[in-house]
Amino acid sequence: MTQSALVDGMRITILKDGPYRVTGGPPLTRGEIGANAAGDSISWIEGSGEDAGGVYALCRCGKSGSKPFCDGAHARIGFDGAETASRAAYVEQAQVLEGPAVTMTDAEALCAFARFCDRAGNVWNTVSEVSTPDAQKAFVNQVGQCPSGRLVAVDNGAGKAIEPDLPPSIVIVSDPSQMVAGPLWVRGGVEIVGADGGAYERRNRVTLCRCGASANKPFCDGSHAHADVKFTDV
Repeated sequence: MTQSALVDGMRITILKDGPYRVTGGPPLTRGEIGANAAGDSISWIEGSGEDAGGVYALCRCGKSGSKPFCDGAHARIGFDGAETASRAAYVEQAQVLEGPAVTMTDAEALCAFARFCDRAGNVWNTVSEVSTPDAQKAFVNQVGQCPSGRLVAVDNGAGKAIEPDLPPSIVIVSDPSQMVAGPLWVRGGVEIVGADGGAYERRNRVTLCRCGASANKPFCDGSHAHADVKFTDV
């Protein structure tokens, strides 16, 4: 079976005011944002896998007692899971920042506060300085670490987006340096379908809210790290 055929069988369906229903068996794993002594996000640390099976439901309201899985808490608390995110294609939402070797596109509404973009002077400043092959490689790697796909690097010569090779999967993100649990990182083009039956654009990198507080549902907007939320999954 080809990867494209495998991905075509994987789907996340958003249930109205309820959980994410996952079908097709995308692997569910844990992942951690690795930071240096200064607190800069520098790497993704792959963790253990979860025994989820082919069909499972992931908590979206943030109140389940069996996170990351749903235990029906959404019904008990009267969760409002209304989807407010734009259905427009990424290229229609993104701003364009041109550099001599690479261009960066930026859809700010998708920011999940992973902070890989901030190190080394931050990507908004350095895109205009990328000219050598080594600098381009480092820049593309940094942009590709953005889990939400807010940021995308585009090769000026080829005119094509440069995406990391990510396996179809769902990662339960933790962010130890902020002492919070993060979003669900959906990788490799797994399909996401709204409660109304309409599909979101299929992308290599997206992050779904699981704290229940995002103002851009179903996507994460970094609310899990806000002082009045400080979401944890214990």
